[in-house]
Amino acid sequence: MFDDMGAVLALMLFLSAFALGGTAVLFAFLGTISGVFVWGMMSSVAGRMIDLMTNETLVAVPLFVFMGVVLERSKIAEDLLITMGQAFGKLPGGLGISVILVGGLLAASTGVVGATVLAMGLISLPAMVRANYNKSLASGIICASGTMAQLIPPSTVLIMLGIMLQNANTQANLKMGKFDTSIVTITDLFAAALLPGVILMGMYILYVILRAFLKPSDCPPLEMTAEERKSLLPRILAAVVPPVTLILMVLGSILTGIATATESAAVGAIGACLLAALKGRFTFGTIWEVSKKSLVISNMIFAILIGATLFSMVFRGLGGDDIIAEMVPDLPGGVVGATIFVLALMFLLGFLIDTFEIIFIIVPIFAPILIIMGMDPIWLGIAMAIVLQTSYLTPPFGFAIFYLQGVAQGLKGTTIYRGVIPFVAIQILAIAVIWAFPRLATWLPEVLF
Repeated sequence: MFDDMGAVLALMLFLSAFALGGTAVLFAFLGTISGVFVWGMMSSVAGRMIDLMTNETLVAVPLFVFMGVVLERSKIAEDLLITMGQAFGKLPGGLGISVILVGGLLAASTGVVGATVLAMGLISLPAMVRANYNKSLASGIICASGTMAQLIPPSTVLIMLGIMLQNANTQANLKMGKFDTSIVTITDLFAAALLPGVILMGMYILYVILRAFLKPSDCPPLEMTAEERKSLLPRILAAVVPPVTLILMVLGSILTGIATATESAAVGAIGACLLAALKGRFTFGTIWEVSKKSLVISNMIFAILIGATLFSMVFRGLGGDDIIAEMVPDLPGGVVGATIFVLALMFLLGFLIDTFEIIFIIVPIFAPILIIMGMDPIWLGIAMAIVLQTSYLTPPFGFAIFYLQGVAQGLKGTTIYRGVIPFVAIQILAIAVIWAFPRLATWLPEVLF
């Protein structure tokens, strides 16, 4: 019956954000009628919901979302993009390089892909078009840079992935009879993502430099007036120092162990409000808009999480996890073949469903098995994060593509699709790099913790 459950889920995910929970209830009812599911398991749902609502770690999600929306609405991100663009714009491909660098900075400031792509789409796309950049290339740079908010901490995706991996690691160790192993924390995942994130940004930049060398007309230098050049340094300092200081406060407090992810999220939210106030852009209207948008984004994430929790419970009640546990170890290639299978499955699901839905469906089912087979949970989390990053770029439901198209009037979807294809290939290449050199993902957590 769990095969039919998966098929109906795939259909319903197109229709509603609550498809996970709805599919679970439907098949729990059908399973009870046919005698393959015990309806009494549903009595644990209320307790699971309370556990989610009282989970202190999850409080970091709305706080980081709030911080990112404040930086977007107060135009701090806009100032950063404009000045950095002018700083690198005189070089061939320089404007594209600046967009990638600013995308990384905004990613470390916001942790939300939508906020980063929208901000850069509104500000940098017109500048790139005025500089006669190839529209497909410009679209690809903006979308790919925006998705760095999924990999570079503090990322809401990493928070959710960390929670799922922590549970999966505990479950795997219990099955192996290990009771004294260390847990996987969100802080571990944040530290592990830093170096791969920087490497991925470097690969983006190398692609833009190569494109500028092979076809200079696609990304020409940016022209500036003499007055703009004269005031460039003070403007760069004024635009870069505040958000970088905020980033160092947030990440520094996490990585040094001074604060937990939730506590640093609170610091980030307050810090973003102070920066906006210093700029004179933190009005009552701004607070109202920021609060509404943060509430909508956070509610969407938690609605999916609750539905996924219910789905996983029913899936296990129907015996699905036992079948998966028998199937995955028998795949060709042992743990390598099984890991490739799971990552490929996540990549394919990225064409169809939301990143959070993929996390909440795939990680609880497959991660414990891979950990039992010997896969390092930290490395697995980073590999999954990079694969999930591609889900924002793959048609037909790449959300970064929709975000950009929503703010770029007259830009065709096919133009954006052509632009993001090379960056999807780069992200897949990045997985190959950390596969060949796994210490890139595991070294920093070991050094720090």
